[in-house]
Amino acid sequence: MIYFDNSATTAVSKEAAAVATRYMTDVFYNPAAAYSPSIAVEREVNAARARLASYMNADASELIFTSGGTESNNIALSGTLALRRDKCRVITTAVEHPSVYVPINALKEQGYDVVVVGVDSTGRVKMDELAAALTSAVGYVSIMHVNNETGAVNDIGGIYELVHKQAPEAVLHVDGVQAYMKMPAVKCDLYSFSGHKLHAPKGVGGLYVRKGTKFKGGQMGGGQENNLRSGTTNVSSIMALDTAASIYRSNHDAYLANMRSVKERLYTNLMRIKDVRLNGPSLDEGAPYILNMSFLGVRGEVLLHSVMDKGLLVSTGSACAARNRGKNRILTAMGIVGDRQDGAIRFSFCPFNTVNEADTAAQILESSLSLLRKFRRR
Repeated sequence: MIYFDNSATTAVSKEAAAVATRYMTDVFYNPAAAYSPSIAVEREVNAARARLASYMNADASELIFTSGGTESNNIALSGTLALRRDKCRVITTAVEHPSVYVPINALKEQGYDVVVVGVDSTGRVKMDELAAALTSAVGYVSIMHVNNETGAVNDIGGIYELVHKQAPEAVLHVDGVQAYMKMPAVKCDLYSFSGHKLHAPKGVGGLYVRKGTKFKGGQMGGGQENNLRSGTTNVSSIMALDTAASIYRSNHDAYLANMRSVKERLYTNLMRIKDVRLNGPSLDEGAPYILNMSFLGVRGEVLLHSVMDKGLLVSTGSACAARNRGKNRILTAMGIVGDRQDGAIRFSFCPFNTVNEADTAAQILESSLSLLRKFRRR
């Protein structure tokens, strides 16, 4: 089986799984308890917090552990707006993940002034539209670092400077779920990430909150995470995340180089097939681990099932929207419609994929395309 859907989730590494098992069985103590084994676990969790924060050039006190990207994205929004007394302007883009796009658009019914900024044909935010939307009335801006469907990379540094120049009271949140540990750290006020995108377990992630940012936090209860996110600490997953991230850090350059090689090999192979198009940025400008291609004359969903039967797992877009039939919001925003949108497939890679898998995947796709195109409706 060839797995090219790593933007949806990744396999937990053996090292991370072993650490998780240890903290679920031998060192299972609740770090909130007062006896010495629990205090020792608390120290280990805080050491992990400091390491994970350092990868974002942050202090340990600026990192809140959460259940993953969706919770981080949600509480970034709600925890910021909870401290405002006005119905401020909230800005996002047309290509955000549903965990950002849906809650922000829901604010319209509450009286907030929601502005959705467009993107260019490569999937990157239109800076002129963003600049035009930034006024003193803006309280919150949320823009993703790397797009989960196309691999488009936004200039977060430039966006941060623009936001704080034109809307000094605004908070800039960045969805970094597809970028954490893979792309260079960026300057922002809030940054979300998730463990299961880098070979840690599902159900753990974090939210960076820059010192001085007005933020109320998320769920209330026992006061964990400095009273910003209550709930019993998920020690086993946090320590597994720490292990996975440490491995990624140690092998970062080799991992990125390998994923880029696989992406480039697959792209080269696929472009030899008739009626295949690239969606999103060029290979050099996009993230080295996401590739979106359109196969004209077939429906992506049909092609997906055909190649699945031959041992290749891919997707037609975000896993969180995979069961929602209809138009692809991200591709539509980029101006990709009709047959090209219908035939779009996303490939996403991990450090352990190989160029041989890229060769085999291309052969599988070509074989399926040859058959499906023969029976397409005319």
